[in-house]
Amino acid sequence: MIVAPTRLLLIRAGLIFGTAAVLLVELLSFAGWLNRPVIITLWLVAAAAVGYFGYKRIRALILRELWTEATRGERAVAVILALLFAADLLIALLAPPNNFDSQTYHLPKIEHWVAQGGVDFYPTIIDRQLAMAPGAEYILLHLRLLTGGDSLYNLVQLAAGVFGALIASRITAQLAGGRRAQLLAALIFGTTPMVLLEATSTQTDLVVALWVGTVATLVLDERCRITPWPAMVLLGAAAGLTLLTKATGLLAAGPLLVWWFVAQLRRRAVLRAFAGTGIVVAMMALIAGPYLWRVETTYENPLGPEHLRGSISMQRHDPASVLINALRIAETALQTPAGPVGADAIRSLAHAIGVDPDARDITYWGATYPYESWPPDEDRVSFPVQGALILIAAVVLAWRRGPTRVYASLFWLSVLAYVILVKWQPWGNRLIVFLILLGTPLAALWVEPLLAYRRRAVAWLMSAVLAGGVAAGVAAVSFGWPRRLIGPGSIFTTSTMDERFIRRPEWGQDYRWAANAVNASGAKRVGIIQGYNTWEYPWWVLLKGDDLVSMQSLQPDIPPPPIESVDAVVCIDPPNGCAFYIPQQWNPQTQGPVTYAIRPKS
Repeated sequence: MIVAPTRLLLIRAGLIFGTAAVLLVELLSFAGWLNRPVIITLWLVAAAAVGYFGYKRIRALILRELWTEATRGERAVAVILALLFAADLLIALLAPPNNFDSQTYHLPKIEHWVAQGGVDFYPTIIDRQLAMAPGAEYILLHLRLLTGGDSLYNLVQLAAGVFGALIASRITAQLAGGRRAQLLAALIFGTTPMVLLEATSTQTDLVVALWVGTVATLVLDERCRITPWPAMVLLGAAAGLTLLTKATGLLAAGPLLVWWFVAQLRRRAVLRAFAGTGIVVAMMALIAGPYLWRVETTYENPLGPEHLRGSISMQRHDPASVLINALRIAETALQTPAGPVGADAIRSLAHAIGVDPDARDITYWGATYPYESWPPDEDRVSFPVQGALILIAAVVLAWRRGPTRVYASLFWLSVLAYVILVKWQPWGNRLIVFLILLGTPLAALWVEPLLAYRRRAVAWLMSAVLAGGVAAGVAAVSFGWPRRLIGPGSIFTTSTMDERFIRRPEWGQDYRWAANAVNASGAKRVGIIQGYNTWEYPWWVLLKGDDLVSMQSLQPDIPPPPIESVDAVVCIDPPNGCAFYIPQQWNPQTQGPVTYAIRPKS
């Protein structure tokens, strides 16, 4: 019997959409047809094929399965979630993309792809534009070509957040949770501050969580049957999208796939288990292979240049270092408004066992522990209520018999893999969103019976804890940074352009000053000179219609164009300063950190 068939239908539809989106990008890029007319034509055909009838069927099923049979309390939970995601939808539509990383490398790569009509690598000093996995950006590229701009970009992560709540509820059902437990899972995930803040951004953590959760729910479907061939293809597609979006997701997807393989062997489907493994690997290669090949041929390693690998991956794996890494990650994730109250104890323990808590080999470069993570900022916000519920539940349910024990054990295995392989970093809370998604079904399964416990004090306590989690979610949506409904910098009182620079308001005037001068000069081909962590994307917004090219490159086989090939240059904080790159006869002009120069007429 299929569990929660409506949600399974939606999950499969999302998986097919994601797979088609990334494969189309690679195929059209290879054929030289990656342009707006082709994408619009393909999407019109797809919309005509699945639009009306699919919507009508799904709407009817959702009403019957998720609403008609619900109690008053369950409907209240659904309304809370609907209101929170509706508020996120409003923010996503009104606020422009203004995430720091998106300004530096997530969104500029999309503009380069559009400009060159393909996803081949190009010269740039920001090698994260090339080496960081592009799965989420491939989906954004479709929106860019369909709309001609970035007005719908934030909807991708919002959709991933909504689907994440659906997946959490379905996994709960697959682990024998009733309707109330399923709604609790959606509530716990959907009120997590990091989820609500990222759901209005162009980060990629919710997208990878979506694909990891898809792997989990599909594996749970297959544990009690011999997997049919189409289901193997879907499993491989979900794993491939995980790899193409963010490789850390494989720390959870990998153990889940091993569970599937063992389950097939236990059903004496040995040939199908090995054949299915081949299909999964083949789908992963089909989806992520072209990108990994480009990275391998450019950097001689499919994981990218050494300095990027070393900045994220743990270089020490002795028990003491792993323990300190785990404690720092846990404290940062569970931090309350009281601040990093346990940090001094962690630092003291680290020194006692011979570990430097700020050492580069276990800490992201330039960062020091502790870090104040509780404020509602999309890059760092903690989630003490949801995190505590998940961790406690994962301990308790690891002793329960049946598939729940296996699932909880695999959750802990994924957590262990993460703390062994990934360094602590100030913004690490957003990197573990996929673990939050996997853990919320466990929290729901543990909390649900406590709400009906015969000792009313226990039930009231759990209700108060859940209410605290909801309050944290409401605060994140209302006051969260850098896109908020209420307070200074509100999306209702701040202009769109000022919203774009809200992380660095001091840069806004200088960028616009230089862009206005370059536009007034009539320059058509403009070179960009920049630092490794400066913002490239605003130039693509402000210099709309111009041909923009990078005048620097960290890729030895992809040299930048000569400066004589451009009509003007814009420059911000490059190595050695702007004067190193711009000929003095171009008469460079500087304001703040920004410089521009116009090529003199012959």
